[in-house]
Amino acid sequence: MPILTFLAHLLITAALLLLVARLVKGVKVEGWGAAFIAALVLGLANALLKPVLVVLTLPLTIVTFGLFLLVINAAVLRIVGWVVPGMKIDGCAPALWGGLVLALLNLAVEAVLGKGGW
Repeated sequence: MPILTFLAHLLITAALLLLVARLVKGVKVEGWGAAFIAALVLGLANALLKPVLVVLTLPLTIVTFGLFLLVINAAVLRIVGWVVPGMKIDGCAPALWGGLVLALLNLAVEAVLGKGGW
């Protein structure tokens, strides 16, 4: 992945995290610096931690017709909130809603920019 594409993706994710903080009560991001670091940590967590969680919870995900993936998204977002100074998630419900809103916003960005553009 070229460095400019990577930086653009981080910048867009940081902007989306700031938007999620405005839309979801209980999700707090203190500014662009915290959002940028959170976007970087979220990308690492999605690349390293999320696949392990998906495999470990596969039977539950199948039984719930994939809805358990929302819980995994919330858990990853909550972990990022614990790790990143300047980002705070005030409980499970804000993490669940924040993860859902972030996923929908990412889908909207992909629809506008196109998956091949990344």
